Amino acid sequence: MENAQSLWQTAAILIARLIFSAVFVMAVSFKFMDMGATAGYIAAAGFPFPLFLAWCAAILEVLLVVAFLTGALFVPAALAAAVYVIFLAFSFHGPARWTGNQAEFGFFVDHFTFVAGLLFAAVHGPGSVLAAKWAPWSDRT
Repeated sequence: MENAQSLWQTAAILIARLIFSAVFVMAVSFKFMDMGATAGYIAAAGFPFPLFLAWCAAILEVLLVVAFLTGALFVPAALAAAVYVIFLAFSFHGPARWTGNQAEFGFFVDHFTFVAGLLFAAVHGPGSVLAAKWAPWSDRT
């Protein structure tokens, strides 16, 4: 049996899902506007196959947007997003970059606040309103 949500809880969950979605919509929009620039940024960080990785990131981000907006596969999407965001923090804003630009430390830390929200969301799920109920491995209905 699912606990009833108050109106403010429902609103807070929906707003959080919209914020998660908006962050990834913005990220993927920049990729689609200039995939070459994204590939260049990935190459500058030392990764091989930068254009392939840019497309992989874009596809992942689109899938995350769909999951956050629909609530389908919400928990694994939130966990995958958390892992992805930690990877981005270390890969593109990690300690090696702090001496050259102190703002990088702020970018690094910001990723962890986002991860905290994603982990909280993964624990509590997409809520009971405007959320697809399909999760084949779960005992939740």
